[in-house]
Amino acid sequence: SAARAAAAADPTDVEAQLVVADLDVLGGKIEDAFARLVDTVRRTAGPDRERARVRLVELFSVVGDTDPRVMAARRALASALY
Repeated sequence: SAARAAAAADPTDVEAQLVVADLDVLGGKIEDAFARLVDTVRRTAGPDRERARVRLVELFSVVGDTDPRVMAARRALASALY
């Protein structure tokens, strides 16, 4: 709950967002994790944005590239980046 509180308190705290996204994936909240990191990509720039993007791509591999949730999140990521 402390990690979630930190992420909620500061949406630009990339480390907090990464921790909660990892927790969400472990807890089966895949869509929540993906949405959190796509939003982080939208809100950040430079190295922070790249960290969020890289973690999101890593989580795509964890979930499986053929999973429909991954395909939807890839589209959302592309939209956030361009």
